[in-house]
Amino acid sequence: MFLGADTTIYPWEAAVEQKHLNVERTVNQGSFYTPPHLVDMVYDLINSHVNRIEDYIIVDTSCGYGSMLRGARTVGSDIDCVALRQAALNNPHIDLFHFNGLSHVKRDNYHIRNSDNIIIVGNPPYNDKTSLIKHTIKQHNYVIDDGLKTRDLGLSFLLSYNTLRADYICVLHPLSYLIKKTNFHALKAFTDHYILKDSIIISSNEFPQLSKKTHFPIIIAFYERCTSGMDYRFIEQYTFHTIDKKTWQLKHFDTVDNYILKYPNAKKVPLEDTVTFFWTLRDINALKRNKTFVDKESSTTVRVRPEQFAYYCYVDIFKEYIHHIPYYFGNCNICIENETFNAIKHIFIQKACAKYRFLAHCAQKPAAEYAGLLDAYFQALMGEHYVY
Repeated sequence: MFLGADTTIYPWEAAVEQKHLNVERTVNQGSFYTPPHLVDMVYDLINSHVNRIEDYIIVDTSCGYGSMLRGARTVGSDIDCVALRQAALNNPHIDLFHFNGLSHVKRDNYHIRNSDNIIIVGNPPYNDKTSLIKHTIKQHNYVIDDGLKTRDLGLSFLLSYNTLRADYICVLHPLSYLIKKTNFHALKAFTDHYILKDSIIISSNEFPQLSKKTHFPIIIAFYERCTSGMDYRFIEQYTFHTIDKKTWQLKHFDTVDNYILKYPNAKKVPLEDTVTFFWTLRDINALKRNKTFVDKESSTTVRVRPEQFAYYCYVDIFKEYIHHIPYYFGNCNICIENETFNAIKHIFIQKACAKYRFLAHCAQKPAAEYAGLLDAYFQALMGEHYVY
C-alpha cells in the first residue's frame, strides 16, 4: 500500500538508484542510505534483546528505499516520493506513506493502534543547521511540530519516536547526540522515557556518500522505553563498544574545556588582559579543520588570558597529534591529563610560540629534546586508543 503519493515529476527523478538525489537535496533531506551489513547489525541488536520480534510492528519514519524494514508487518514513510516508489518495488508487502515524519506526528498516520507494540528502526536524517559544513546550500525548510523542533533533524526524529511511544528503537545516529551535553539536554523528552541498552559505534566512512576527509562516529543504538529514562551521568558511565572491539567511557577522560573558554568571550575578558587570540573551539574533528592561534580578533575568536595561555598552547600541539586520535573520539572535547601536562607545560608553550611570530612575546626558555616527551605524553593519554 502506497498512500498519499506526490505525483510531481522532478528533473532528478529518472534514476532509481540511490543516487537520485542531487547534492543540495541530499544535504537538506539528510538522506544517506544504509549499506546492507549495517542493516544486519541493527537486527542483530534487536534480536539479542527482543524475544518475539514477530509480535511487533516494524516502523521506519524516514525509510528511503525500505532497506531497514524486515518483518511480518512493516510500515514506512518518507518525504521523498521517488525513494518510496523504489521501496514499493523492492518490498511489495510494506505499508508505505508519503509524508513528512516530523509534522503532525501520531500513530494514526501509520494506521497503528494505541494497543500495538512497535519497534522503530532506521537511519534518520541528520542535518545540523548550525554547522558550517555545506552551510551555503542548507535551506532548513522542514515543517516540524513545535515540540520536536531542534537544531538538527536527527534530534527531532528521536523526539518524534517518543511521541509515537515506540516500545523499542534501534537506529543509526551521530554519537554526538549523546556525548555532547547540549544535544543530550535537547533530547530531554526522549531521554526521560528511553534508556540506551546496547550499541555499536561505527565510522562515517561506512557511508560512501559522506565526506572522506573527516570521519565521525555513528552509533547503532538500541533503546528501550522505560519509566526512569537516563541522565547525562548515565552516558558518562556507559561503556561504548566500537565495531573494531574497542571499549571506552567518557568518565575516564578529562577535557581541556574544564580549564579554558572555548567560545568568543569579549564581553567577559577585557582587551588589556588578553595576550593573544584563539579560534573558537568545538570538538576534536572541528580542530582538524579550524585554526588555532590568530593575530587578529574577530567574531569567531577567543581572548586568551595569561593564566590560561599554556592550555591554548596545549590545544595547538594537540592538533599536531590529532592523526593519532581514533575516529570514535572525533566528536569528543579535546582530552588532557592535567597533572602530567602541568609538569611539562613549558614544552607546549615553547613549541607553540616557535610556530607563530606574533607569540614571540610569550616565549619561554628553549625546551631541549621535547619531541620524545610529547610523544610519550600523547601515547600515555590515549593508551590503547592511540593510533600508530
